[in-house]
Amino acid sequence: MTREPRWIAGLAMIAAPLLLLTGMLLRLPVPFFFPYQLTAAADHPGRMSAAYTCVLAGTLLLCPAVLALAARIRFRWGFWGAVLVVTGLFARVFHAGFDQAALALARHRGAGFATAFVGDAYGDPHLFSYLSFTILLGWPVLAFAAWRARVLHAVQAVGLAAMAALPLGVLKGTTVLSLVAVAGVAVALVPEGVRLIRVAPGPDFRLVAVAVPVVGLLAYVSTLG
Repeated sequence: MTREPRWIAGLAMIAAPLLLLTGMLLRLPVPFFFPYQLTAAADHPGRMSAAYTCVLAGTLLLCPAVLALAARIRFRWGFWGAVLVVTGLFARVFHAGFDQAALALARHRGAGFATAFVGDAYGDPHLFSYLSFTILLGWPVLAFAAWRARVLHAVQAVGLAAMAALPLGVLKGTTVLSLVAVAGVAVALVPEGVRLIRVAPGPDFRLVAVAVPVVGLLAYVSTLG
């Protein structure tokens, strides 16, 4: 792995659990089920928007983190574990899109309207209805492969497998299992992220100086469409 991918993977391994934990803590006082989440979105839009955005950003960053971890596993279960986990992350991002739409409805049309909409649409089948098993199965498979290949020690592997306990679906609040799952993935990934950054050569600051404003500009332009 070359310099820039090591830094990106290392930072993703550190930032993903921290963002997930921030989002989980922000919505911790709100009861778990979706009517309460939508009521909170109408009453405290800034807080709930920040909470769901942090969880989404953490979920996205788990993808490069998992791929970097899987690249170190010389064991076929590592490949299949990565495929399952990444598919599960796609499903969570899909759910986050539904969350965003429902939270926007709660802010603009009221919590009652949004709750009725979600209640009517919740059971509609879609592609990820049939792939939800990947959210649960992928983490234990990847954890076993990482432990078997001695990429993670036993405690880290158990922490990684604990991500299977993170509740799935749309508009889910924070539970004790949520915090256990995020703490587990932090135990598994943060030390690996620190290790990657420590062994990687220093970043090319000329490239960073160019990339940051370019990415910022592209992000702004993206909002115009």
